[in-house]
Amino acid sequence: MIYVANSEATPGAETTVRALVDGASGLDAIEAGIRLVEKDPSIRSVGYNSWPNLLGDLELDAAMMDGDTLRTGAVGALRGFLHPVSVARAVMERLPHELLVGEGAARFAAEIGAEAAVNETEDCRAAWRRMLEANASPEQLADWPSGPLAELSMRAADPEVGRDTTVFLTHDRAGSIAAGVSTSGWAWKYPGRLGDSPLIGAGCYADTAFGAAACTGTGEMTIRASTARSVVLYMKTGMTVEEAVMEAVDDLRRLRGGLLFGVQIHAIDPHGGHKVVYAYQPKMEESLARRAASARHWFWREGMAGPELRDSERVRL
Repeated sequence: MIYVANSEATPGAETTVRALVDGASGLDAIEAGIRLVEKDPSIRSVGYNSWPNLLGDLELDAAMMDGDTLRTGAVGALRGFLHPVSVARAVMERLPHELLVGEGAARFAAEIGAEAAVNETEDCRAAWRRMLEANASPEQLADWPSGPLAELSMRAADPEVGRDTTVFLTHDRAGSIAAGVSTSGWAWKYPGRLGDSPLIGAGCYADTAFGAAACTGTGEMTIRASTARSVVLYMKTGMTVEEAVMEAVDDLRRLRGGLLFGVQIHAIDPHGGHKVVYAYQPKMEESLARRAASARHWFWREGMAGPELRDSERVRL
């Protein structure tokens, strides 16, 4: 058994490991752990009390994947519910679809009795108002929220704030591999923006025969490179988990134009191997020194007393 997650997983790491030890399936263990991250107000990039979009609204994304069946479930831009990861799992298990977004995702969440919540706290709204006052022109403020938002999005959206998501990968006692992710996305993102998290193959992918991968950081990059699926495909061709991750890093290096920032890739194989790499742009050197947690991850293997928070390998893009 093995468990790998990013540093944002702290509230749920112990719970997921205990569930795996007790014989729970990877899907059950992942969901239990991510739910704790989603409701923790101190995790500002996932769930309740996260950083909102440009309009001050919290739009949440999540996905789960069963490596045995290759079934997936995902939700994007979900508003008004506390646990998007559970809604994503219900999409996988109760619908013929793989992804629901916006009002359709909210309708389905209500239909299955998912826990409703007002995720926008006064704390996050106050931070949003400060951002707006610092970045919007007097004309925009006078006409708010009418008018174009694209220019404001370019000025205000900060990939260093609220971009970490949470990702969980497991190899359970039955030998099954699974993946789960949840996020509120960028702080101050353009309304309706989806990052990589709800897009299977970009933000996460799991295949019990070959392994699993999940990404945090700049989702725009991993969408373009299909990073999570690529890691698993590289392992399918015979690469080790270490080689597969580094090949995916090389894919990211080929990107030109658009937003190019940092990506952390987490991967496991069916044999107990794992690899976590934080790939960053040289311009990030100074911010990485200030934010060491952005290049750390949780790791646990059967026989260990509990999950350990470890430094991730850093490589330049």
